Amino acid sequence: MALADRSLTLGRDEHSGEVLARGGDPEAHSILQRTGFVPVVRLHETYHRLPVALDAAEEKRLAIRAVARLRAVRYHVEADEAFDTETREPHYLPLGSQVAHLAEQIHEATTSAEVSDVLTELTASHDGVLIALGEVLTAAAAFYSDLGQTPDPHTATRLQYLVEHRLGVIWSDLTHMRNDLADRHQDHPQRRACAAEVGPDEREASAVCACPPPPPHLATSPVAPPAAPAPAARLRH
Repeated sequence: MALADRSLTLGRDEHSGEVLARGGDPEAHSILQRTGFVPVVRLHETYHRLPVALDAAEEKRLAIRAVARLRAVRYHVEADEAFDTETREPHYLPLGSQVAHLAEQIHEATTSAEVSDVLTELTASHDGVLIALGEVLTAAAAFYSDLGQTPDPHTATRLQYLVEHRLGVIWSDLTHMRNDLADRHQDHPQRRACAAEVGPDEREASAVCACPPPPPHLATSPVAPPAAPAPAARLRH
């Protein structure tokens, strides 16, 4: 990862008066968002700002907390003196990282049953990840419906639509795939678990497992696309 992606600036913008954070990579952006910052996406840049209408004390509290959280995971943060701190907050894996670990399990899976088990965590009808996500969106819809501003009922309806017609389709498709894999009882033809055993006919004394090495990655030059065929001559009648 580029060193520049591990560096951020956090301070009050002299033109707008907003507290802004610039730089960093997606992990840093996630930390900022979990500390209350709002992402601002422009054509040539992405940065983060604190929410509008905060008093100065709350802005300072959130900015200091962001600096503490970023530095705790080894980001270099150039902060205004008012926001600088020696405090470091403990860093815990967010819920999204725990869900993303399911992808690692699929990457390492060697049988259809192992992938079926992972997909079960997503699709379980009582407490699967997708069911829980639907409950979160439904709760957000109920919250919006009672806020009282003109766009809020439309936002609530949109959230409910996502639950019923988007998330529902994903859940249905993945459930079908999970059930299909559960019935297959199949080993992946290009993967196998390593038993860390070496056969008696192994020539290399240093070998610790019988798994063959992966095939080398061959660099290839791009091939020019074939020329378009010449237009066919018109038939004369």
